[in-house]
Amino acid sequence: MSSKIQRFTYISGPDDFLVNRVAKERFEQMSEGVDEFSIDVLSGFANNVGEVEAVTNRLREAVQTLGLFGARKAVWLKEVNFLADSQTGKAEGTLKQVEELKVLLESIDPEEIGLLVSASPVDRRRSFPKWCEKNSDSRVVAEGSGGMNWEALVAEECHNLDVSFGPGVIELLVARINRNARLFVEEVRKLITYCDESGGVISQRMVDELVPAYGEGDFFETAEAFFSRDLSWSIEALRRHFFAGYDARPLLSAFQNRNRLLIQIRSLVDSGSLRVDERGMDKSSFSSSIARYGQVFGSSTEKNPLNVFTQNAWYLGKLAGRSRLPSLRFLIDHQFEFRRAFEEIIERPNEQEEVLRAMMVRCLAPGKAA
Repeated sequence: MSSKIQRFTYISGPDDFLVNRVAKERFEQMSEGVDEFSIDVLSGFANNVGEVEAVTNRLREAVQTLGLFGARKAVWLKEVNFLADSQTGKAEGTLKQVEELKVLLESIDPEEIGLLVSASPVDRRRSFPKWCEKNSDSRVVAEGSGGMNWEALVAEECHNLDVSFGPGVIELLVARINRNARLFVEEVRKLITYCDESGGVISQRMVDELVPAYGEGDFFETAEAFFSRDLSWSIEALRRHFFAGYDARPLLSAFQNRNRLLIQIRSLVDSGSLRVDERGMDKSSFSSSIARYGQVFGSSTEKNPLNVFTQNAWYLGKLAGRSRLPSLRFLIDHQFEFRRAFEEIIERPNEQEEVLRAMMVRCLAPGKAA
């Protein structure tokens, strides 16, 4: 192990929320026992070269100023954003300031100054971030090869609380918030607060009812209720949808997008190429279907409801396995019903909720086979 002095702590990563979360915990440890007048927290956020220079000057002043009565200081330069592959990050003036910052960091006496630098996003191909990682007590807060550890985030929020998350809830929540770590943590806290009974279990139904979709505008609760073939829940969710002031057309679009995916899944299942059960989708059969039919469906790499192979396999398995997969005939009938509802809304624009309620009854009436 190298005996080289680590003059500062450096925490970086692609997600600013997670980096700041880890850095805050580390700085609380670093500043423990330090007089409050000897603690400096500085913003490293800069929009241009002039602001980068101001950040460098603020840090220089902070580390060169003695603590009260000569005591040890704790300094946190947080939210540094000019190490990214951006216009500001690549500017010649910024690169000059980064070199000055390097000289400043090399002069830190860790006996007198406890310095933490946190940065996100960071272009790790550049020399300065590499130097920081090599010459500091560094940590890279990254997703890693296995992806984001969402379970660890949940476990951290549930620490010392008698609340648990049911099967598939974490995966559903990740899909709902479009893999945004900040939103994920906030929604987890909201669900924990809602489920305040001792030994409570947070269910997929709670996520459907309480967590809004982020980024893609898929009105999840109403769509989940409909494709779960639960007429009572569908009508309740529809009422909440219109009570919140939403329109019918984006909801119909969400229905059609999901139905298109189910039509493709049903076709692949009927052909024997894809295997789906109540546990989800068989990943090996999904991979072999891509190899066999991928070119037929198109080569687009962006998510597209017209191309089932651009979707996440877990998400498709959830769509198909949450309730018994309807027959191809009924899925096509649904598509015709969606079109009929759209035409009726044009004719009766002030009766949108009534039109969709009638559509749901036609599709999901008790005793109607699927």
